[in-house]
Amino acid sequence: MLYPLSFRVRYAYKPSDRGVSVPVSLSAGPETVKLFANVDTGADYCLFERGFAEALLIEVERGTPSGFSTAAGEFRAYGHELTLVALGVEVHALVYFFENPHIRRNVLGRNGWLNRVRLGLVDYDSVVYLSAYDE
Repeated sequence: MLYPLSFRVRYAYKPSDRGVSVPVSLSAGPETVKLFANVDTGADYCLFERGFAEALLIEVERGTPSGFSTAAGEFRAYGHELTLVALGVEVHALVYFFENPHIRRNVLGRNGWLNRVRLGLVDYDSVVYLSAYDE
């Protein structure tokens, strides 16, 4: 049985990138930053480099603190409500910024992003398909 789906966006990512990397913009008030983030179905939350929070004039430690644990170790991050746009699909979400300024990683996780979009991925062709969940 076939299950048809439709998507608003088709994006070809670079197969040479580490992971499935897509362009993202983060906005808080009038400030906006642009970056690339990896789609990470194993990440519970969206996590971004501290420097992006600072560019948005966000005081990182004023956010909601949370501890995270991965196979590589533990770290602390702080949650902030903002607008996230990935491949033209806009969501308002609680995202986290790393406490440690040396962590250079940006991920789009399940809560705040994946649970708000319809995602298709064909890694063999290096293509992501995306729509807002309710489209």
